[in-house]
Amino acid sequence: MADNGDGTVLLARQPDLVLADVATPDVPTPGAPAQSLDGPAALHGTVPVPIDVDAAGRRQLIAGFGVGLSDASAWLIRNRLDEDARKSLLRELFDAQSGLGLRLLRLAVGSSEFARDRYSLDDVPPGQQDPNLAQLSIERDREAVLPVARSALAVNPALRFVAAPHSAPGWMKSSDSLVRGTLRPEATAAYARYLRRFVDLYREEGVPVFALTLQHQPRAEPADAPGMLLDAAARVALAGQLAPGPGGTRILELDDSWDAVDDALKVLGDPAAQAHLAGTAWHCYGGDVSAQTAVHDAYPGKEIYLTECSGGTWAPGFGDGLVHFGGTAVVGAVRNWATGIMLGNLALDEAGGPRIGGCAGCRGLVTIGADGGVVRHPEYYALAHASRFVRPDAVHVTSTGPVDGVSNAAFANADGSLVLVVVNAATVPRDIRVRTAERTFGARLSSASMATYVWNVPE
Repeated sequence: MADNGDGTVLLARQPDLVLADVATPDVPTPGAPAQSLDGPAALHGTVPVPIDVDAAGRRQLIAGFGVGLSDASAWLIRNRLDEDARKSLLRELFDAQSGLGLRLLRLAVGSSEFARDRYSLDDVPPGQQDPNLAQLSIERDREAVLPVARSALAVNPALRFVAAPHSAPGWMKSSDSLVRGTLRPEATAAYARYLRRFVDLYREEGVPVFALTLQHQPRAEPADAPGMLLDAAARVALAGQLAPGPGGTRILELDDSWDAVDDALKVLGDPAAQAHLAGTAWHCYGGDVSAQTAVHDAYPGKEIYLTECSGGTWAPGFGDGLVHFGGTAVVGAVRNWATGIMLGNLALDEAGGPRIGGCAGCRGLVTIGADGGVVRHPEYYALAHASRFVRPDAVHVTSTGPVDGVSNAAFANADGSLVLVVVNAATVPRDIRVRTAERTFGARLSSASMATYVWNVPE
């Protein structure tokens, strides 16, 4: 539970709703208070938005929800929080019983823009090369990233790590630098060995990599941060060199925004690459979330992950931020076949750093101040509305919507409970009426708000 600054207590348990049998809606559920709730219209005199949940309409398995652990995030957690505060924050985020229960954590291979300086795992002086990877080392990551990753894993042993390379070592690139350029074709095999070695070394450190993307934002060539262009043909070649995934690690294509759907389809259209790839990874910064469904419909056996969706100063309003992340990154991505969802950085400082370039307005799920104070942002709460209640091995199930600014996603947990996450993006309150094969209930959502409902299906 936390206060968002305006006196509103968030994530507190609300009074229980009264569930009624569908066949006899005026009869309260056994054990419930005498007054039944026959839908919100009885309370508010308005026509409710109908939400029909079909628990038998099973869609994709849910791997979980999470964030990114950049060098910046890890450094802040290690250096701005004392031991008690550090443990408390990690329990709050990753504990499956008392916290948000985050189960996915994105890592960078080498540095991203959110780091204290630029580095790869195999840096050599300009003009030199290291084709045998003799200089490859993860020593830099032992300072902060690996200790925090292991601590998070200790809190939640079900945690899975997804790694994304932002740039190959400079000596493998046309620019001879971590900035700009592209992978030289003749370096593809060495780069694949480099990525395999990263996975192996992290496993030896107690951080197993569940999935590895081919390239973070392969269409971008930032001028001030690690990155590189990697076109579809180059990604096909790299996938072939990486296959099979080291140690069973899944290989994911794209790792870019929804407006790159044609690029993803081009790579998946290559028969050899298709055989090597477990699925696709997406960002929320361009295009429409329906791109995920387009890829799913073309390749239904491939998994879909939303691997990055950062908050920032461009969306300062709490309600607007809440419904954006709730409606797009949580509900929208799940309704469009995402099995896993990761937002932006776990933590950044008051200035959106430490960073060496790139996004100047990005913020973390939380901000860690110079005094060690922790501020939670709207995306924290949007993520919590799903991650706290959608349990391991849950399945996304069919539900109707969206209607009148109200969207939703429904889940069936392995223990038999159903979870419904509802977002009201409208500027006015909305009443809802939820129906399943066994039950019906109603509720009212404030404008620009989210709500999560959990109930057990009678045996």
